[in-house]
Amino acid sequence: MTNQGLSKKRNFDDIKDIDTKVLFQEYKRNGDLNIRKELIERHLYIAEILSKKYANRGIDYEDIYQVASIGLIYAVDRFDVDKGFKFSSFATPTIIGEIKKYFRDKGWTIRVPRRIQELSKKINNSKEILSQRLQRSPTVEDIAEYLNSTTEEVLEAMEASKVYTPQSLDVSYDSNNDDKDVNLSELIGEDDIYFDKIENNDFVLRTMRNLNDMEKQILVDRYFNKRTQVSIAEKLGISQMTVSRIEKKVIEKFRKEMNKTLS
Repeated sequence: MTNQGLSKKRNFDDIKDIDTKVLFQEYKRNGDLNIRKELIERHLYIAEILSKKYANRGIDYEDIYQVASIGLIYAVDRFDVDKGFKFSSFATPTIIGEIKKYFRDKGWTIRVPRRIQELSKKINNSKEILSQRLQRSPTVEDIAEYLNSTTEEVLEAMEASKVYTPQSLDVSYDSNNDDKDVNLSELIGEDDIYFDKIENNDFVLRTMRNLNDMEKQILVDRYFNKRTQVSIAEKLGISQMTVSRIEKKVIEKFRKEMNKTLS
């Protein structure tokens, strides 16, 4: 479908079956908000996958998902389809960047008494001042005296900051190697696994658009619902041999699409 033909299709429901690349080209051309909404909805699964990666780290999943969705919107708005990159490859680092920024800005992820938060900030500042003044790392007693506080209060705030303040994913550690330090995100990250999952989702969704309704049904039942050919045949009112023939046809379509992707 040409861009001219697409530009006439202003009804949101009419663009559901249009190729994603064509939609990006049209959105770049005229900034149609209906197209923008469709592109965002098509790729929300990327935000979901990456949000799950950063779940269970002291911040609610729903909050992370909202931030990831905002990152996805940024990616849709900034993506230039004419440069030849896959959208998932462009969007993933954009979304991860927003999530990491949120973790850094969130700071205290679990509510603690304000006095502890304020004292913790004063302790961090005093460490820098006292280190320069004393030419050594200050002790708890040094900090308590400087802040006109008790050692118990200083210890309480220091322990609270360890528990409730998340470690930055960008912090680096000495790797005992002169060449480079080790980044925390490299120690705990699983980027390759999630990148592969996103790419596989793109491939499956793209290829399924070339299937008719019966082919899609058989594909879903066989490989997602784990049903046998016999049960699918009974469900659709066709022979098991027909199901087998259609399944082979679907596999061949996926094989051809994979060869196109790799070439």
